[in-house]
Amino acid sequence: MKGSKSRIGDGLFLGLSASAGLTILVTLFLVAFFLFWEAWPAITAAPDEVRGGQGLVHYIAPLLVGTLMSAAIALIIATPLAIGIALFITHYAPRRLATALGYLVDLLAAVPSVIFGLWGVTVVGPGMMGVQGGLNEYLGWLPFFGGNASPRSMLVTGLVLAIMILPIMTAVNREVFLQTPALHEEASLALGATRWEMIQQAVVPFGKSGIISGAMLGLGRALGETMAVAIILSASVRYTSVITTSGNPGTIAGDIALNFPESSGIDVNTLITAGLVLFFVTLIVNMIARWIVSRRSEFSGAN
Repeated sequence: MKGSKSRIGDGLFLGLSASAGLTILVTLFLVAFFLFWEAWPAITAAPDEVRGGQGLVHYIAPLLVGTLMSAAIALIIATPLAIGIALFITHYAPRRLATALGYLVDLLAAVPSVIFGLWGVTVVGPGMMGVQGGLNEYLGWLPFFGGNASPRSMLVTGLVLAIMILPIMTAVNREVFLQTPALHEEASLALGATRWEMIQQAVVPFGKSGIISGAMLGLGRALGETMAVAIILSASVRYTSVITTSGNPGTIAGDIALNFPESSGIDVNTLITAGLVLFFVTLIVNMIARWIVSRRSEFSGAN
């Protein structure tokens, strides 16, 4: 009798688990189908009918460049910060301080993006003027700097995005570092390694896949951020590699947020097409991250 009930419970749990997995796949397919269906009129429309009057590629390509630029800047800034904060919390800070810091970092995730946007445009932007001016003056020979500094530049946007994605990246890194086998750490210390050498030898190799996973989660958040980018960035439709001035290309998410309420007809389909591009970019980024993590899992240091 007990065995019969157990088999019924196992079958029920298996059915519920399979249904949950299929629901995710079906939802993803339906979202992709909806975006493609709504984007088709813009895809098949004449170039002069599309928003901007010069075709989909001319309209979406600068937005895609701006999206990738802002996300890349955020990732470059946030990755070392997230790793450093996670290492300090897990291996250096006293227990009470580590707990308090963990709560504080996690609280950043609860701040609405519009608050980050307002803070960025009123505090971070003006505060970065001196830094951006120095970068333009001393590193103007690089293609990323030059011109007149602006408080609504791509660099300011990337910095605010970095702070926004910091909680999720730090949380992932912290949990992975805490999972490092104690025997690995103790063996490294027993061989005469300092705490920093032990982290290099045991903690970081074990947590590489987690670091990559956290970075990709943060990248996905940065790619899709809307309100903060729409508030801060002074967007244009031109290409530029300079990140300290105004007139940078906008982002797909920010452009949709700013223009969708007032759009109609083919303009709506054009914006949905841009959303379709962002959907596939995010999907590709997550697939690449999954592939990297699966390759690193065999060499995570846990074997």
